[in-house]
Amino acid sequence: MKNWELTKLPLDIDLETKNVLKSLPAAHAALAELKGIASTIPNQNILINTLGLQEAKDSSAIENIITTHDDLYKSELNFDAFKSLNAKEVQNYIYALKKGFELTTESGLLTNRTILQIQAALENNKAGFRKLPGTDLKNASTGETVYTPPQDYEEILGLMSNLENYINDSAIQDCDPLIKMAIIHFQFESIHPFYDGNGRTGRIINILYLILEKLQNLPILYLSNYIIKHKPDYYRLLQNVRDENLWEDWILFMVKGVEETSRETIELILKIKELMLAYKHKLRDNYKFYSQDLLNNLFKHPYTKIEFVVNELGVSRLTAANYLNKLSDDNMLKKEKLGTGNYYINEELFELLTKRK
Repeated sequence: MKNWELTKLPLDIDLETKNVLKSLPAAHAALAELKGIASTIPNQNILINTLGLQEAKDSSAIENIITTHDDLYKSELNFDAFKSLNAKEVQNYIYALKKGFELTTESGLLTNRTILQIQAALENNKAGFRKLPGTDLKNASTGETVYTPPQDYEEILGLMSNLENYINDSAIQDCDPLIKMAIIHFQFESIHPFYDGNGRTGRIINILYLILEKLQNLPILYLSNYIIKHKPDYYRLLQNVRDENLWEDWILFMVKGVEETSRETIELILKIKELMLAYKHKLRDNYKFYSQDLLNNLFKHPYTKIEFVVNELGVSRLTAANYLNKLSDDNMLKKEKLGTGNYYINEELFELLTKRK
């Protein structure tokens, strides 16, 4: 439908259909369980780092920025001997995610200023909202234009200002926050306000909105893996809203994504927690240098290095090297060389994170 035009929010239609309302309790129950289980991990940076890196990889893969887990974790080491442009882009994503989380938590708002800073961190530029016409969305297979977003800079500004108000003022539309999340995601992707990074920025907005609504405390519920598994449906349902006003199908898809992803994340966190406990017993029973900070380090960084231990435990470089080398000698970690530096792999954690479908 070529005549479809993006309108400002709120939508003047009934979004809380019978099917949508029936889908919400299971998703909210899964979110609440995830929130509770995440709070039992002693150091929140463990989850933000490990799950955030996984999300960065998946979200970037949707945009055909492909990297391996090995390259991704090597990139985090910042060794001069290893350079990967794709891994660097994925690292930009985790930085943007953390920046957005910090700004949203501090202000209690999800503003356009924060959204602009997220995109700037992703793309490593400050291009801001689109000022030049010529952007359209094409079918990857056929090259056919499927949707042309707003082209006028003033219109983009107006729509983004409207979206900012809609995100932060619950009085504008009184409906379930998961329904609103689906609407916000659709609206942002349809405004397509940036030259680059719209998809990744939009997926960061999803989790920040759930935090804003106090449905989560940490940025760990990520829909990118769900979108990858259902990529054709994701783009089809987005376009069906534009072509046929099929909001119910789109909202059901997103709510189902929240439920499924919450369940998968709960399962993964429980496995991480179980593995941490096993490592804790081994370290505490066999090594005088055991500390909770050391345990946290080994789970915050699937690939760790001497400098990480120095910075996070406040020990000397020689002491840190002794700790890691002893754990490597005893097969608690696997020692690898990269250029002139060494790094140490928590193989069991790596296996846990990489075998996720």
